[in-house]
Amino acid sequence: MELDNIEKLLEKYFEATTTVAEEKILQAYFSQESVATHLEQYKPMFNYFSNAKEERYTKQVPLKPRKNYYKWISVAAVAVLTFGIYFGNQYQEQRQAEYAYQETKKAFELLAENFGKGTEKVAYLQEFEVAKQKIYNNK
Repeated sequence: MELDNIEKLLEKYFEATTTVAEEKILQAYFSQESVATHLEQYKPMFNYFSNAKEERYTKQVPLKPRKNYYKWISVAAVAVLTFGIYFGNQYQEQRQAEYAYQETKKAFELLAENFGKGTEKVAYLQEFEVAKQKIYNNK
C-alpha cells in the first residue's frame, strides 16, 4: 500500500501538484536505505535536494560601497542637453533673423531699383509738362 501511495505522490510531484507535506513524505521515503528497485533512479534527486537545503556559504563576502557614477552622468547629460537646446534655439533664431534681414535687403534693393526707373519716367513727364506750358503760353 505504501509503495502505491509513493508512486501516486511521484506522479503528482512530476505534475507539480504536490503539497509541501507530500514532498516531505517523498523525501523521507527516498532518504531510507531500502527503496523499491524501480524507484531507485529517483533517490539521488531527492537526496540532492535534502543536501542542498543544508548547504551554507561560509566565506566572508567583502562589501565595498560602490560609487554611483550613473547619477552624475545622467545629471551631466541633462545639463548638456539643456544647454544644447537653449543655445541651439538662440543660434537658430539668429540664423532666421539673418535670413529675414537678407531677404528684406533684397526686397528694398529691388524696390529702390524700380523706384529709380519710376523717377526717370517722372522726369520725362516733367519735360512734357514744360513743353506743354510753352505751347499754351505762346498762343
